[in-house]
Amino acid sequence: MSTPPVPDAPAAAEVAEIERALHRITYLSTRARQHERLMALAGVPLDRAAVALMRKMADAEPMRPGELAARMGVEASHVTRTVQQLQKSGHVTRVPDPDDRRAQRIELTDAGREAIVRVREAGVRGMQVALADWSPDDLRQLATLFHRMVDDFFAHSSDEEPEPTRTP
Repeated sequence: MSTPPVPDAPAAAEVAEIERALHRITYLSTRARQHERLMALAGVPLDRAAVALMRKMADAEPMRPGELAARMGVEASHVTRTVQQLQKSGHVTRVPDPDDRRAQRIELTDAGREAIVRVREAGVRGMQVALADWSPDDLRQLATLFHRMVDDFFAHSSDEEPEPTRTP
């Protein structure tokens, strides 16, 4: 799928504000200090690359390293290094590919699944504190609109492998 052309017309002010807000939240969520705080709350000593890889794996069937790299949009060598570290720490294991016994797939271990559960729970607790003053209706509306926006982003992205849409 090719990337759609950028419209010639200037962006609506609302769209520019959404882009600005997304940039701010991305910056906030990718700061090293934020990651360290989240890992401390979760009690999980993993680096950002390991957490990103494990989050992707937690929502999918076991994958070959190359497929995992493609879905993450990174070089295969990055996945290989991270998988090696995660194998040593007991968070992932290699399993035979049922379609090709010569190949292997990467799978989370019980320890890996537990680590991701703890990371996600710590993230949710942090969000809950930050959004404590929001009404349930506002939270539902934000979640609905945010999922709709992400689904539209995926629908208009140039990635060959589409992300699964959320299920209500």
